[in-house]
Amino acid sequence: MKPLELNNHLKERRIGKGLSQEELAKLIGTSRQTIISIEKKQYNPTTKLAILLSVALDCKVDDLFYLE
Repeated sequence: MKPLELNNHLKERRIGKGLSQEELAKLIGTSRQTIISIEKKQYNPTTKLAILLSVALDCKVDDLFYLE
């Protein structure tokens, strides 16, 4: 059985809010590179970062991140 991977809708939600990667990063106090890495599924955010992203993007954490 293949292990589950953490996926996300970060890019779609960010674009839907009209935010650049830089703008979102500044809103939550992280770097643009972190946003890029999460969008490319190269980095799994901490729980705190996932919550900050969901608040900034006005959605639930489980609407933003999911296992597949």
